[in-house]
Amino acid sequence: MNEHVISKALEIWSLQTMLDVSIIIGMLALGLAIVQKYYSSLEKYLTLRVSIEIWQLITILLTDIFLVITVVVGFLILNPDIMADIKVAVPFTPVATVLFAVALILRLFYGGHKSENKNYKTAIWLIFVANLLNVFGFTFVMEAPGEEYLSLHPSAFWTYLQTHFRSNAIPHGIELAQITFYICFPLLLAVFVWGFVSFLKSSPEKNG
Repeated sequence: MNEHVISKALEIWSLQTMLDVSIIIGMLALGLAIVQKYYSSLEKYLTLRVSIEIWQLITILLTDIFLVITVVVGFLILNPDIMADIKVAVPFTPVATVLFAVALILRLFYGGHKSENKNYKTAIWLIFVANLLNVFGFTFVMEAPGEEYLSLHPSAFWTYLQTHFRSNAIPHGIELAQITFYICFPLLLAVFVWGFVSFLKSSPEKNG
């Protein structure tokens, strides 16, 4: 085994692990976002006003940090070359990335991190649906029963999912990955532009 093969295998393993971890982080972001009442119930144990404010800041900040990580990894994975190398559930994971990104923009620039804001539940629903897509894609496509299992227990259902919705499956998976890229990548870029424009609008203008 030469150095190039080892390097390529390490790259694939790293990317696959990064994607798998980001799916878990997306689930953590949802969990942190929906337990606001639990956070409030714990505030009674904090006696100082400063400690309560820090607690509230941390609980909001953690959710947004997890969302940022999930979106950044999703953006990295949404690449034709990478999707051809590793197991990505298409179109589930790329669509989930777009939904995570929209939820993040709502939380960062439109008050979606405040439970009393109308965008709060919208962001929660987007994160929830994104996680459903990721969970389905991870369980039924990326980590579906392998060849050894199917050789002993043939299944048209599992075989179809593996050969049509895995981004590195030839030829159907790769074809769907390309179609997914052509749709989801422009959408993700549009969300990034939307976020940047929202930042510019929310930034106070300096007096000349």
